[in-house]
Amino acid sequence: MLKHDVKDLKLARQGRLRIEWAEMEMPVLRKIREQFEKEKPLKGITIAACLHVTTETASLMETLKAGGAKVVLCASNPLSTQDDVAAALVKYAKIPVFAVKGEDNRKYYSHIRSVLSVKPHITMDDGADLVSTLHTSEKDKTGNLIGGTEETTTGVIRLRAMAEKGILNYPIIAVNDAYTKYLFDNRYGTGQSTIDGILRSTNRLIAGSVFVVSGYGWCGRGVAMRARGLGARVVVTEVDPLKALEAIMDGYELMPIKEASRIGDVFVTVTGDINVISRDCFRVMKDGAIVCNSGHFNVEIDIEALKSLAKASRKVRDFVQEFTLKNNRRIYLLGDGRLVNLAAAEGHPSAVMDMSFANQALCAGYIVKNHKKLQQQVYRVPEEIDRKIALLKLKAMGVVIDKLTREQNRYLHSWEMGT
Repeated sequence: MLKHDVKDLKLARQGRLRIEWAEMEMPVLRKIREQFEKEKPLKGITIAACLHVTTETASLMETLKAGGAKVVLCASNPLSTQDDVAAALVKYAKIPVFAVKGEDNRKYYSHIRSVLSVKPHITMDDGADLVSTLHTSEKDKTGNLIGGTEETTTGVIRLRAMAEKGILNYPIIAVNDAYTKYLFDNRYGTGQSTIDGILRSTNRLIAGSVFVVSGYGWCGRGVAMRARGLGARVVVTEVDPLKALEAIMDGYELMPIKEASRIGDVFVTVTGDINVISRDCFRVMKDGAIVCNSGHFNVEIDIEALKSLAKASRKVRDFVQEFTLKNNRRIYLLGDGRLVNLAAAEGHPSAVMDMSFANQALCAGYIVKNHKKLQQQVYRVPEEIDRKIALLKLKAMGVVIDKLTREQNRYLHSWEMGT
């Protein structure tokens, strides 16, 4: 039996059907898989992946395997695994998976170590826990490494910090920085899936509510856009003056988080930083406030402070924990403060993950071809990959765009021609 640790292999059939459903909306990745099956650009390469174990991730894993790679997968968040998908990958795709939804931190890191035991050539990370483990407790597993990729904003922040300190010991491509990733996945994917997680877990009406979004990066833009589309009064909190100004110009209210805490009905953090919603915020929130996070780690909400302020706590719905404060006000935390879009829903729609995971697949091939030229630093996705994915997506959508004429192209590359 293939080495694995999943909840129940009997769930595999259900997972297989859901993977097939997702793949219908992933034409770019399907096209890349066809190419990979013919060319085998990853032949002889072992890939250790630490990603959210979802239907879309399953399609990526099967694409990498089609390209000749040996792939091993673990979860990048204790609550993001879809257990039926994990089972399907083991049973039908014969890919080792180490992931169980709801695993504790001890099991989470044991799964990371299981994946790293294959001594990979390439790491594929979402949040940089795989990379950080390789640089701390699993340094003996780095001998074969030629490069890696990173999927999310939080991970890229961590990796750039490592590179600046000179401790990153192999090159990483920041897939999150691809235009075909953050302009679409972060904005439209996070926007829709965050609202989906909130609605599934609470069944509350968004229209007419005061909806507070902390952080106005691409994820925050998406969440704010979708909340406003559902009729909410959207308030943005920010620390960056440029992003704050943009939020104002986009028509949102802007105020400090402690001020917003007094009026908010629903709070979503998408900053990548710690303790964005703090003890002082909880002290002034109104009865029934709903608090959740869509950043990668469960550090944006000071959960320990909330627990210390509460005189009682109970689970009232799936993924909804009620904290009753000493003055009898109730605050509701969704998904243990982890990514609500994956903890309480299914994550991003497959149509948008199609582009993100196309970047992952093509960047893996790029690393194999170019790793000898790369330094121990964080790189952007090569422009030719980004553009190729955009063109493939447009073609799949049946959209035709213009091409520059020779005259237009010459004009754009000259300095002699003026008015």
